Amino acid sequence: MSRINFALEDLQAFIATAEKGSFRVAAETLHISQPALSRRIDKLEKTLGSRLLERTTRRVEMTHVGRQFLEEARTALDILDSAVFRLGDEAALRRGLVTVAAIPSAAAHLLPDAISVFAARHPGVRVRVIDESANAALSSVLSGESDFGLNFMGSQEPNIEFRPIRTEPYRLVLRRDHPWADRKSVAWADLAGQRMAGVSRQSGNRALIENAIAHLEQRPTIYYEANHVVGVLALVEARLGMAVLPGLALPRDHPRLCAIALIEPAVDRVLALIRRRDRALQPAAKALFDILTSDAEMSTD
Repeated sequence: MSRINFALEDLQAFIATAEKGSFRVAAETLHISQPALSRRIDKLEKTLGSRLLERTTRRVEMTHVGRQFLEEARTALDILDSAVFRLGDEAALRRGLVTVAAIPSAAAHLLPDAISVFAARHPGVRVRVIDESANAALSSVLSGESDFGLNFMGSQEPNIEFRPIRTEPYRLVLRRDHPWADRKSVAWADLAGQRMAGVSRQSGNRALIENAIAHLEQRPTIYYEANHVVGVLALVEARLGMAVLPGLALPRDHPRLCAIALIEPAVDRVLALIRRRDRALQPAAKALFDILTSDAEMSTD
């Protein structure tokens, strides 16, 4: 078997010259000098033992052998490019870091199972979860700090792809020994005059709820606030009031608290996977993103 004594750059030089029909334009395209371009093509022709190009004063034309070799050269480069990209993707799935920005309830209840599946498939890849408020998690995705996020905010952002994975109702959280604990549902009007606990006005949950019930003549009053859901649950446990929180906020087996449906109106939020439209996910991030997407599709079947 004869030894192939040319480089990929030599193939690229030939293809560029054949396509452009000009040494000058081909050299400019490859960002090299014309003499360097000529040396690469000469080397390729000597290795192949055939002339590929006919040089004239005005234009470069391919020989019969050159026309035949052009398609083979293009195919060879395409195969090599695909192999390099495939190997790069495989390498990225053996190591690296995926960063996910998620609201705390999603970080606690949706991410762990997906990360467990991901870790079994790609044990060399690290995962960092940024569990923040909805606004902070959205900002993390927009800034590029996080690869993607789990959030109910972002649908109005032009540069965010908002892919819904579940609709989550807001429920009334109260102690199991509260007189209303056995009810199937509670109307918003029933909460008027009740002392309530809730998240602060800076919370995306608070804004969503207040917009949804703005038309009601009588609305609940929040006496006790916390920045995060965990703090609100502690206030309810301490008998400081009931709270309206998203369904994921309270584990079903909580020993002291329970959640019941809120009606008239029913209020919910759409939880979604969010990512920047103008940035492709790196292979490891896409693998985790796809697991979460698949989990969401299975849960709705």
